[in-house]
Amino acid sequence: MDEGVILLVEDNPDDVLLTQRALRQHRIGNQVIVAGDGEEALEYLQPASAEGPCPALILLDINLPKVNGLQVLEVLSGSARTRRLPVIVLTNSSHERDMVESLNLGAHSYITKPVVVPDFRDAVHILGLHWYLSAHPLPPDPRPADHRVPA
Repeated sequence: MDEGVILLVEDNPDDVLLTQRALRQHRIGNQVIVAGDGEEALEYLQPASAEGPCPALILLDINLPKVNGLQVLEVLSGSARTRRLPVIVLTNSSHERDMVESLNLGAHSYITKPVVVPDFRDAVHILGLHWYLSAHPLPPDPRPADHRVPA
């Protein structure tokens, strides 16, 4: 994966460094933009001008200050510009309700961060391979924002 920006939404500086290092080690050369909280991520994703580029991939933590990851997903799912963006939830939360809610709000995958550094690197490697082999950017969704797929 060498095209497009990866938006990493993470408030823990250690996890930011670990994720960036793991991406580099697995030759994922995309530029990584870091948002330290959900509010900052939404400012990046919902600029005043809706013409700005969208990231190729969003890595989103759930437990964030100001606006949490589930709230970010809810906003993204309500916008034609952002509802199809590939979002992988990468979080410490292993609560089933967080996983179910994330997927219901449009996350493509849910990965619980391994505690052990080598396992974390392996998870990022698998994540990179998955998106390198299967992700294709989708155009914005032309349906109105209030359109929802029945559950």
